[in-house]
Amino acid sequence: MGHAVDTSKGLPPHPERATLEGKNKFLGFWFFLGGETVLFATFFGTYLGLRNGVADGPTPAEIFQLPLVFIMTMLLLTSSLTSVLAMYAMKKNNFKAMVAWLWVTVLLGIGFLGMEIYEFYEYSVHYGLGYTTSAFASSFYTLVGLHGAHVVFGLSWIVCLLIRYRRSGITLTNAPKFYVASLYWHFIDVVWVFIFTVVYLMGIGG
Repeated sequence: MGHAVDTSKGLPPHPERATLEGKNKFLGFWFFLGGETVLFATFFGTYLGLRNGVADGPTPAEIFQLPLVFIMTMLLLTSSLTSVLAMYAMKKNNFKAMVAWLWVTVLLGIGFLGMEIYEFYEYSVHYGLGYTTSAFASSFYTLVGLHGAHVVFGLSWIVCLLIRYRRSGITLTNAPKFYVASLYWHFIDVVWVFIFTVVYLMGIGG
């Protein structure tokens, strides 16, 4: 019979935690998230220690463009909202709505990545901020680039789930997978809020 449930009878109120497998996924995810938090905390600390080491290169206040970064932030925060709507649809056993909201999340994430690539291009080509220009440049590109890599991973994760389960509907097997991927996306958004504050706002404010 496989792992699918008879969705005509409805799913439990919390299908993502209805099975032992689902509960184990949550437990493993929180351990993973703990490691990710330590990783980002280390890179944040490194950036704060090196952000004033601009050498002969441009300073953060000279290159950071708040309107661009604000739009990037809005894209990512909106994608967090759409992923919430997707999980709400999942709990309502509305597979089509869940898929639609997750694809919107993916598109918003791609938009964020495109603007981040443009930002890096602007800094390196028009302002001469290469990776080895200064300690600030190296720590900035490493921290923000690490977050960008996590965005790519999160998008790939969601897309793979959407493709794999495109015809299966919501089951007790895939519900935990979609939910954990959504939680990971929220984590990425939270990290960006810290980057926006610590890197950009503090950089512009001196």
